[in-house]
Amino acid sequence: MSQILENDLLIRAAQLQQTERPPVWMMRQAGRFMPEYWEIKNKYSFLEMCKTPEIAADVTMLPVDLLGIDAAILFSDILVTAEAMGGDLSFEQGVGPRFSNPIRSKADAANLSVDCLDKLSYVPDAIKVIQQRLDGKLPLIGFAGAPFTILSYLVEGGSSKDFKKTKLMLNNEPELAHSILQKIADVTIQYLNLQIDAGVNAVQLFDSWALALSWNDYREFSHKYNAYILANIKRSVPVISFCKGSSVFAPIMAEAKPDVISVDWNADLKIIKQSLPSGIAVQGNLDPFVLYADKAVIRKKILDLFERMRGEGGFIFNLGHGIMPDIPFDNVKYAIDVVKEFRY
Repeated sequence: MSQILENDLLIRAAQLQQTERPPVWMMRQAGRFMPEYWEIKNKYSFLEMCKTPEIAADVTMLPVDLLGIDAAILFSDILVTAEAMGGDLSFEQGVGPRFSNPIRSKADAANLSVDCLDKLSYVPDAIKVIQQRLDGKLPLIGFAGAPFTILSYLVEGGSSKDFKKTKLMLNNEPELAHSILQKIADVTIQYLNLQIDAGVNAVQLFDSWALALSWNDYREFSHKYNAYILANIKRSVPVISFCKGSSVFAPIMAEAKPDVISVDWNADLKIIKQSLPSGIAVQGNLDPFVLYADKAVIRKKILDLFERMRGEGGFIFNLGHGIMPDIPFDNVKYAIDVVKEFRY
């Protein structure tokens, strides 16, 4: 049974229903650009924040209370599934996520567990706390990392600029790569269904590093597993598919039949929307670097996008990727106010 929401703009846009203005939320909206985030972060490690339902709820609610966005997104990380499967995950200040036991061989891959949902029980616990706090005001978005992106972190042992080790595995040991991707996909299905059962109102699949792939490799090592996930999760809530590279890969992404494709800033959003099969909404696609600019520039860029998308049903405003940590809070708030003042 779907929850009745006071503000259901995002759900309506995702379902291609009419909205009086585009709904707005921003990837990484509960993040490091907020002083209030640092008040919490300075007391706890990042993983403690993710794994303590009350703290995860506190952080999730920051953009709801301070920015007035149209949807909350669960405060967590795409790598919690990799950790549950057996990755030794840590976050280092200024470095980012690290796995001290990278997956480089068949023996390493064999150690990855698929039966690990009990290790992620803190996520549905957080969802329940957040939904109590939201009290039907706004939709809550759950999410997971897509298999290729998770694979790249597990193989590289952390972030990478060139994905050399990952690509070497795809090229030299494709069967090994497929065996790992299948395990990640199976866990991701269980994980997203866990979130849907716990009460999220939409989910997003983040394929943050898909842009590293060629067209053929994207189809074989990313799309195949994303489509498998979308075919096997409970489709009782809208599903948003995002990848860095969606400006290129949107035609393939559409084959997986997401409700919404989230587009990076390298494409004309209207052209992408009109090229997609009817029934798929779009999300995006402001370059997040615009948010460093003067407020007059921020307003113009947002309104230019809205004029471009005028008459196109099924449009959720977002950034083409996440907010950077040093973007001024006032600029983010101003951008959201500009969106909320707009009317079709």
